[in-house]
Amino acid sequence: MLSIGIAADHGGFCLKEELGAALRAAGYTVKDFGARSLEKDDDYPDFIVPLANAVASGELERGIAVCGSGVGASIIANKIAGVRAALVHDVFSAHQGVEDDNMNILCLGGRVIGNALAADLVRTFLGARFSGAPRHMRRLAAIDALERKM
Repeated sequence: MLSIGIAADHGGFCLKEELGAALRAAGYTVKDFGARSLEKDDDYPDFIVPLANAVASGELERGIAVCGSGVGASIIANKIAGVRAALVHDVFSAHQGVEDDNMNILCLGGRVIGNALAADLVRTFLGARFSGAPRHMRRLAAIDALERKM
């Protein structure tokens, strides 16, 4: 099984709790980066950055980041070199992002999608594998080169 991390601010807290419980019930080991309680004034970078660092360092293979819309989580996660995070609200993108772009953090909007769809997206994301096709490797090399320049 993949090693999974999960993080959310107040806007994604309830969905994070639901997804974390479902993943544990399915046998995954889940590292929870917080929030630990629902605090309306917390800030998503405080939780998403540690998750993104753990994924980028290889401590975890995949991550799930949740905020109210998923936009902020996606923006901050992608500031960490080695992270390929995307806001996803459809099943095709949940697997295609991994297969073609080696996406390693799935971002979700806790105020945008329901628990059932979110669970389907997480299952799809975790079940997908990077294809390693030459054209995708070439594109990832371009991303890596850009990150090294920054």
